[in-house]
Amino acid sequence: MTGREDTGGLPATVDGILAESARRHPERPALTGRRCALSHAGFDALVSAVARGLAAQGLEAGARVAVYLGKDVEAVAAMLGAARAGGVFVPVNPVLKGRQVRYILADCAVDMLVTSPERWRALTESDAVPETVRRVVLTGTGPGEAASSAEEDGRLIGWEAMLAAGAGIGAGAGIGDAAATAAPRTAEDMAAILYTSGSTGNPKGVVLPHRSLVTGAASVADYLGLTPDDRLLAVLPLSFDYGLNQITSALRAGASVVLLDYLFPQDVAKAVAKHRITGLAGVPPLWMQLAGVPWPEDARESLRFFTNSGGRMPRPLLEKLRALLPNATPYLMYGLTEAFRSTYLDPAEVDRRPDSIGKAVPYAEVLAVRPDGQETAPGEPGELVHVGPFVALGYWGDPERTAQRFKPAPACSRTARPGELAVWSGDMVVRDAEGFLTFVGRNDEMIKTSGYRVSPTEVEEALYASGLVAEAVAVGVPDETLGQAIVVIAAPAGEASEPTDAVLAYCRRELPGYMVPSRIVWRESLPRNANGKLDRAGLAAGLAEGTRSRVKEIEA
Repeated sequence: MTGREDTGGLPATVDGILAESARRHPERPALTGRRCALSHAGFDALVSAVARGLAAQGLEAGARVAVYLGKDVEAVAAMLGAARAGGVFVPVNPVLKGRQVRYILADCAVDMLVTSPERWRALTESDAVPETVRRVVLTGTGPGEAASSAEEDGRLIGWEAMLAAGAGIGAGAGIGDAAATAAPRTAEDMAAILYTSGSTGNPKGVVLPHRSLVTGAASVADYLGLTPDDRLLAVLPLSFDYGLNQITSALRAGASVVLLDYLFPQDVAKAVAKHRITGLAGVPPLWMQLAGVPWPEDARESLRFFTNSGGRMPRPLLEKLRALLPNATPYLMYGLTEAFRSTYLDPAEVDRRPDSIGKAVPYAEVLAVRPDGQETAPGEPGELVHVGPFVALGYWGDPERTAQRFKPAPACSRTARPGELAVWSGDMVVRDAEGFLTFVGRNDEMIKTSGYRVSPTEVEEALYASGLVAEAVAVGVPDETLGQAIVVIAAPAGEASEPTDAVLAYCRRELPGYMVPSRIVWRESLPRNANGKLDRAGLAAGLAEGTRSRVKEIEA
C-alpha cells in the first residue's frame, strides 16, 4: 500500500517552508498568538531575527535549542529560528514537570533554552539545570529584567536583548535570510528532536531530519486540501508531531494558525467562532470533551474539517461530532513520532469502515508485514511498517533502541531504495481486500492514554521514588474517555497500609497529569514469573478478568 511519490520541488529545510510561503503570500495572515498577529512575511522576518540572535549567542551547527513554553508566537519563532540558524530545536511539552524537563535537557545536551521567567523559576527551584545549558533566553522580559530575575546566573538573557544582539548580523538579506546559518544545511540534516515515551524507562528523543518535517507538511496539506483561506486552531502541544505538523502544513499552504492554550473545552468552541476557524485537530479525550459543550452557531458554520489521531475515535463519539458539526468533514488518521504521519481514512469511506485507519498518506508506503518480512494476506494480522521520506534518523544517543525500531525495509516494499531503513512500528494491523488497514493492538507494553504514549516503567520509577511503594506494576486498561487508563498494582513499603492519598500526591507533584494513575490496586506482595520478574502479563490479565483483590477507586 503506497502513496509514495517523488518529493522533488519541496524546500530542503523546514524553515524554507516559511520562506516559500512568505514569497507567495507575503501579506496574508500566518500566525496569531496572545499578544500579536503576523503575516507570512512578518513571521519570516521574525524567524530570521531569532536566527541572527541565536547566532550572536554562539549557537553552532547541530547544537540543540530547547523550547519550553506554552503555545505562543515566540515558541514557534524560536523553533524555526533555531533551524534557520543551523541548530536543532527540541520542543518540550509545557505540561512536563521539572524532573522530566531536566532529563530532556541533559539527555540531548541542550546548548540553549528558551523559556519564560515563571517556568525558569519552577525549573530551578528544586534542582539545578544541567551545565550543558550554556544560555537561557527568557521571553516576556523587558531590557534588564532577565538579569535581575536571577543575578547570580550569567546564562540569562531576555528575548528582546537576544534579538537586539543579532540585529547587525546579515540584516537586510530579505526573505528566508540564512546569513546566520552556521553551515550549509541539507534535507538529511537534523532539524528537531521530539521526545516520546519508550517501552522502558525515560522518554527517548526521536531525531527528525528536515526532509521528514518538510514532506510531512506537504503530505498533510495535500490530503486535507489546505488553501490560503484556511484558518487552523492549534490546541495540541507543539511537542507532539501532530501538533507541530499543524504549523508546518499551514505554512506550506499559505494558510494561517491561531495558537491557543485553553483551560476549558468551551474555550476551544468559542475560539473557533471568534477566529472563523476552518480546521481543528484533536485526540479522542479532547473530542469527548468538545462533544459535551455548546458550540456557537458561527463555529458550527465555519469549521470545514476536523482531524483525529492519537487513538481510535469511538463510533458513538464520531456520530455525535458529525451531528454537532454538520459542515465539518472528519479525517481519521494514524501516525507515530518515528515516521511523523502514516495513514488517513478518506472521508468518503468513513461510513463504510469507521474503524479503519485508512491507507498511506501521500509520499509514504505503509505495509502489514509478517515476521518473515513478507506482506500479509488480507485478513491476516501483521506489523505496520512505514517506508519513505518521513522516517526519522533514529533515537538520540541510543543506537541499540534505534536498531530495534529502524530496520531495513522489508523485501515486499515496492518503493524502498537499496539500504533504505523503515520504521517497524510495533503496532499490529490487518489489511482488507481493498488495502484498508485496521489497528489491532501493540506488541509491547506501552500505555496509550489521552493521546500520549506512556512508559509503564517511567510511572513505576516515580512510585518507587516516593518511598511508599515496595513493588509496582503499571498497566493500561480500556477506558471510554482516555483510550486507556493507567492502573497500578502495588505493594506498600514497610508498615504502610494502602497509602493511596500520599502516593497520588507525590505523583501529582512529580509527573504530568496524564501519567498520574487513575486507580491503585494494593496487594501484600506481587506475583513473579519463572524468571523471577514481576508477572506483568498475569497481573494485567487479572485486571481484565476482574479477579483483582482490594481495589480503591480514586480520581486522577
